[in-house]
Amino acid sequence: MSPYELFIGLRYTRAKRRNHFISFISLISMLGIALGVAALIIVLSVMNGFQKEIRARILGVTPHLQVASDTGSLAEWDPMLRIVATHPEVAAAAPYVSGQGMLSLNESVQGVMVRGIVPEQENRLIQLSDKMKGGHLEDLHAGEFGIVLGSDLARSLGARLGESVLLITPQGQITPAGMLPRLKQFRVVGIFEIGMSPYDNALALIHMSDAQKLYRLDDSVSGISARLKDLDQAPRVATELESNLPRYTYTSDWTRQNSNYFRAVQMEKKMMFIILSLIVAVAAFNIVSTLVMAVTDKQADIAILRTLGASPASIMKIFMVQGVVIGLVGMLLGVVGGILIALNIGTIVPFIEHLFGVQFLAKDVYFISELPSDLQRSDVLTVSIFSFVISLLATLYPSWRAAKTQPAEALRYE
Repeated sequence: MSPYELFIGLRYTRAKRRNHFISFISLISMLGIALGVAALIIVLSVMNGFQKEIRARILGVTPHLQVASDTGSLAEWDPMLRIVATHPEVAAAAPYVSGQGMLSLNESVQGVMVRGIVPEQENRLIQLSDKMKGGHLEDLHAGEFGIVLGSDLARSLGARLGESVLLITPQGQITPAGMLPRLKQFRVVGIFEIGMSPYDNALALIHMSDAQKLYRLDDSVSGISARLKDLDQAPRVATELESNLPRYTYTSDWTRQNSNYFRAVQMEKKMMFIILSLIVAVAAFNIVSTLVMAVTDKQADIAILRTLGASPASIMKIFMVQGVVIGLVGMLLGVVGGILIALNIGTIVPFIEHLFGVQFLAKDVYFISELPSDLQRSDVLTVSIFSFVISLLATLYPSWRAAKTQPAEALRYE
């Protein structure tokens, strides 16, 4: 692009036009692109924040990686535990026992997932100690048959600390009367609240030794749990461990265990990007209408430039500069505004809630009561490039139409 094309294009952008309506449409186009870009950055940042917050809550109470057996139990698990624990990326590892059961208290019955743990080792795996609403995880002792319940589960059963609940397991025993389930009394020694229904409503923790007796596993365990130093390395670590462990074992990391949820979040994020991109597209249509009117308004100028030797390509570049400037300024305003709001959304939202006396995320409805935000550079870059490309494409037709202007036709009525 030659200097005179850039100079004339910028002059047309700054010049005071005879038709003020064109200036108004240009301003609306610029603000429309700024609004669309800012909305995209803010919404994507909030969705990233929700994803990060929920992922932190899920991984705060579930291991990053698990090793289990095709048969359902690991008999000689000590060597496998050493292999897992000595991996450079593993921060902590511990055995566990898992099984299904039913808890009964008075006339209330609730299905549960029972997890047998060693409290001292489990505290290095998950962040459960700070989630305890009553009692302590360390109150689980081998042979005492204590149990720690989720808050919703305890509320459904009407169980309080110190009360006894009846745990019924499907691994029954054969009697002359037929198959009877195994029953065992457990004393409630703790209640935890994570803030997520699948755990608060259906998880019960007991000591691993008690779980081995209850499910008749002898010295076997259901599997080995591990916490990683970098949770994003879970798929790679799982693959490496599989090659060092016996063939009858398999590894499952957190990306597989929660794949449906995180896949749905990614799909929702993509759909929101597409939907909000329509705001930028509408603003781009305004650029088209602005340039079409500008081309009509500048017919005489175009004809004079053509008679002075300007080529059709030069005329096209002049009006492309005008449209790109509108899109570029709008994009920059949107990026700056979107970044400022995304970084301060934790302050802006409470101010709006206090000002109007409303609460967007009620604590009794949502388990995340504050609007989180996680601004990512890749999102800002993607939105900026997208808006700039849309603005550039919007200039093609009006600029092409200006390049097709015939000087004789344009000057006929001047």
